[in-house]
Amino acid sequence: MSAYRDKDPLIHGIQSKIRVVPNFPKPGIMFQDITTLLLDPKAFKDTIDLFVERYKGKNISVVAGIEARGFIFGPPIALEIGAKFVPLRKPKKLPGKVISEEYILEYGKDCLEMHVGAVEPGERALVVDDLIATGGTLCAAMQLLERVGAEVVECACVIELPDLKGRERLNGKPLYVLVESR
Repeated sequence: MSAYRDKDPLIHGIQSKIRVVPNFPKPGIMFQDITTLLLDPKAFKDTIDLFVERYKGKNISVVAGIEARGFIFGPPIALEIGAKFVPLRKPKKLPGKVISEEYILEYGKDCLEMHVGAVEPGERALVVDDLIATGGTLCAAMQLLERVGAEVVECACVIELPDLKGRERLNGKPLYVLVESR
């Protein structure tokens, strides 16, 4: 599901604050830069408010944010809906015992880690990131949470690149996005 509506002033305001940087970090990539969104307090608040409106009252107990930009959007959503925030980090960034999930990227492999015990069986989780492209990172996040017995309710991203078909890799898991970019 997408919140994207051509005439919605909130969505238009958010979309207008996302800078597209051609050929970054390598030729052919159109980088979606959310730092310009963060510079606008109204657009940033509208972004958080739209997610909170969707998830308040859905009995979500865990908001899992994917490193690094999921750490920007996840905590304020978690606070507003009364859930805990769990960071899903790159390898060797968390002290103590962790559980890991490796995943394939277009250019190699990567891994997400979470503290053992951060999420309990039966908890209802929301996965948050800034963007979905091919869907590999979101799939790894969901698998990590489901391995410890959590129910992943939905994934939430500010931006979707629909041409990369990441949504199709989510095996039917709901995905909510605010902005689509081509």
